[in-house]
Amino acid sequence: MDLITEPAALRRACDEVRARGARVGLVPTMGALHRGHLSLVEVARARADLVVASIFVNPTQFGPGEDLERYPRTLDADVAACAEAGAGYVFAPTAKAMYPAGEETRVNVGATAADLCGVHRPTHFEGVATIVTKLFNIVGPCVAVFGRKDYQQLRVVHRFVRDLFLPVEVVGAPTVREPDGLALSSRNRYLRDEERPRALALRKGLGAAWEAFAAGERSVSHLRALATEPLSDVDRIDYVTLADPETVRPLPDGHVAGERLLVAMAAWVGKTRLIDNVVLGEDDHPHRQGD
Repeated sequence: MDLITEPAALRRACDEVRARGARVGLVPTMGALHRGHLSLVEVARARADLVVASIFVNPTQFGPGEDLERYPRTLDADVAACAEAGAGYVFAPTAKAMYPAGEETRVNVGATAADLCGVHRPTHFEGVATIVTKLFNIVGPCVAVFGRKDYQQLRVVHRFVRDLFLPVEVVGAPTVREPDGLALSSRNRYLRDEERPRALALRKGLGAAWEAFAAGERSVSHLRALATEPLSDVDRIDYVTLADPETVRPLPDGHVAGERLLVAMAAWVGKTRLIDNVVLGEDDHPHRQGD
């Protein structure tokens, strides 16, 4: 496995792979890798001949006062983990390489990014769309794998790839969880020992909605109430939203759900912001996802 830091060098390497008739896979990450990230590499390996894992803490997707400076950086361990998982290249550029002097271009995103996290992190998805578009342009035609834990991000990427005619197949991989059901996240390491049990409130809320939906409940207001009740254990709720799984547009309380329904939530436990989701009618029970 090779470590590449310059965009031009990665472009040449990927062009050479495709020139041999092979397919390139891409797994974009911000590092601090865990089992969930490595499962994305495995999904990409099943769909491509060579996998590139990018490791870059992207400054433009962090808002004022967010955790850019303290976001965990563990490059040596991440490179070793990528090698063990079967990645062919790790791309770990500097901020200067990805945002050269004088840069001023951003990828504007629309309605898919407007609600849920878009309300609480208004510049976040513009930063995500910008850096992912840069990665797609560097790597070239590929299959790109993203985790479904960041479901709104996945839908945003699907949308701009379609809108901008980018030669990328976007794949969403299942959420991977700890044995107790907590969705794996690099930010979980922020949780104190006494906070960890309270973080399970998100999984409990999603599980309650999943069980009711499986039993035939279709009232959006009732399902939202069931998902929200366990969140009395958290310190602050940003949102509990029931939405269309394709557009990520919230559904009103009077709505009756169809065959699929997104339940997404974001909440704070101590100083840690956690997100989680389940697509009812499609995903496994949250306690079993990723098993």
